[in-house]
Amino acid sequence: MASSEAEYLITRKKQIQRRQKIVTIVSMFSFFGSTVFAVIPAIQQASQPKPAIASPSAESVLQQQARGYELILQREPENQLALENLSMVRLHLKDAKGAIAPLEKLVKLHPDRQDYKTVLEQVKKRVGE
Repeated sequence: MASSEAEYLITRKKQIQRRQKIVTIVSMFSFFGSTVFAVIPAIQQASQPKPAIASPSAESVLQQQARGYELILQREPENQLALENLSMVRLHLKDAKGAIAPLEKLVKLHPDRQDYKTVLEQVKKRVGE
C-alpha cells in the first residue's frame, strides 16, 4: 500500500509540473503577443511623416505685437513699457516713421533719459536719408 501511495504522489507531482509548464508557456506567449500588438501600431505611427504645421511669419508676429501695444496705449497713453516696445517693434518692421511718434512721446514724458533722445535722433537721421 505504501508503494501505491508513493506512485500516486509521483504521478500527481508530474501532472502538476506538466500543468505548470503549460501555464508558463501560455503566459509567455500571451505576454509577448500583447507586447507585439502594442509595439507594432506605435512603430507604424512613428514611421508616418508628420504634417508640417504652418508657423506664422516673423513679420506677422511683429504686426500682431504692434497692434497689441497700440491697444494698450489707447487705454494708457503714457505707458512707458508699451511705448518702448511699440517703437522697437516698428523698428524691427523697418517702419522708422512709425517709430518716431512713440519715441517723441517717450522723450516728452522722460526728458531726463538720454537713451530715448539718442535713439530718436538716430531714427530721424535714418528717415531723413
